[in-house]
Formats: sequence, C-alpha cells, structure tokens
Amino acid sequence: MQALFGPGGNGDWFYREGMKSTLQAPEWVAAKGLDAFEYEAGNGITGGEATLRAIGEKARENGVRMSFHTPYFISLSGVEEEKRLKSVDYIQKSLWAADLLGADTIVIHSGSAAKITREEAMRLSCDTLEKVAAAVGDHPCAKLGIETMGKVNQLGTLHEVLEQCKVAPIYAPVVDFGHLNARALGGAFPDADSYRRVFDTIATALGDEFAVHLHCHFSKIEYTAAGEKKHLTFADETYGPQFEPLAEAIVRENVAPRIICESAGTQAEDALFMKQTYLAARGESEKQGT
Repeated sequence: MQALFGPGGNGDWFYREGMKSTLQAPEWVAAKGLDAFEYEAGNGITGGEATLRAIGEKARENGVRMSFHTPYFISLSGVEEEKRLKSVDYIQKSLWAADLLGADTIVIHSGSAAKITREEAMRLSCDTLEKVAAAVGDHPCAKLGIETMGKVNQLGTLHEVLEQCKVAPIYAPVVDFGHLNARALGGAFPDADSYRRVFDTIATALGDEFAVHLHCHFSKIEYTAAGEKKHLTFADETYGPQFEPLAEAIVRENVAPRIICESAGTQAEDALFMKQTYLAARGESEKQGT
C-alpha cells in the first residue's frame, strides 16, 4: 500500500520535451516515475469518445491511475434551479468521460456562497447532490469527489465537504491542502500533526476507507484576506503549505492517498519531488522500525 503521485494536466516540462497531445501523457508520466494523472476539463469536455478511450488505454498500458476534473461551471449551489439541473447533466457527462478514460474519481467543486448564506448554499448543494445520486444510481463508474476550496466565499471547508459527502455513498472528499491553507491564511498546516488531523477527521466522519485512499490536490497557493489568489510553484518561499510534514503524516498514519499536483506549470516536477520526499520518509521510518 503506497501513496501515488502525479500532475494535474500537462505542464511546461511535458511541452519542453516536445510532447503535443494528452494522448502522450500517460507514457510520459510513467517514464518520469510518476503513478497518476488528472485529466483537466475545467473549461469543458472537449475530447471526443475515440480520443478519451485512447488516453485511457495508454494509461492502463503504463500503469497510470487516472482521475478527471469536471468543468468549473458546474454549480452545486446555484440559486437558479435550471443551472443546478444543468449541473446534474454536466456531472453525468463527466462520468461518461471518466469511464472512457478509466478514471476512478471525478473532482467536483463544492459550490459558491458568495450571494447567499452558507446555510442556504449548503441546502442547495445537498439538494443538487441528491438529484445527481438519483440520476447516476448506486454504482457509477467513478467516485464523485467533492473538493475543498480556497476562497472564503466558496463552500469547501473540510466540514462542509464531509457534510456534502454524507448525502450518498457515491461521494468522497477530495482534499486540496493548498486550498485549505489559503482559506486559513497560511495557518492550516504548521506541522505533521495538523495534516494527520485531516485524515483522522475524515475517518471519524465517513469511515477509515475514505481516509486511507483519500484523493488529494497539493500546491503552494498565494492568498489574500479573501483566500486563494493564484497557484504557485514549489520554488516559492513565501506561501505554503510545505509538503515535508504531509509526507511524515502519510507515513505515520499508514495511509495511501493519491496526490495530484496543481503547481503553476511545474506540476510534474513538483509531483516527482513529493514522491521522492515521501519515499525517503517511508524508508527512514522502516529503517527505524516505526
């Protein structure tokens, strides 16, 4: 049982080496020593059936675990019912794409609370999630992951996401550690114990399986008083969070998350750094017999 690491989408390194198409990504990711890839469809699903199926086949051939980020325009908490019903359709289409890709998780944004109270936003989002569950049934091809978010005016605290996940067993949390750190103005993860509490909180709320195989995002993120401003690279020394304490927490908790790096252009390099850091922490723990 081992943590897995990979990039969200194609970064600068991929294109510097002459790669042109996401069809090349699974083999390229595997050659770099990475284990996972998240297909980014934030601006909509543009790939056709043949292309998505071919990417999925390449991922299976290279042992790369796939996930899928749904379009950003999905609105779980929209005040207009028509927009929320369209979001149900978008999630169903995302599951269609995930099935072709062989993705076992789709990532969905939690919803906005910018123009309504958080209580009303939660009520609307849970209603949308109930409609999605009714539409897709008990055994969709992929887990429907609800992501923690970085802006204060969005739904997406860990507590809110866990409540949304309780709507139906098909939902699972996706913890974006950079987002949680940004909305806490950098005070979320000072040490390994603060990361460990995330896994413990999930296990208590939903069960051990959700914590052990947690789907995660990680990047350093610039923030303001309103929360997330922009994604950075691991070269940044001003904003966090730091990955090393998370590596320690993963080893100490004996969990096996999949961590997708969303750094700005260096997602593959930073994912590889995370994997190497994690393996070093794991090796040191095994040497000490802990």
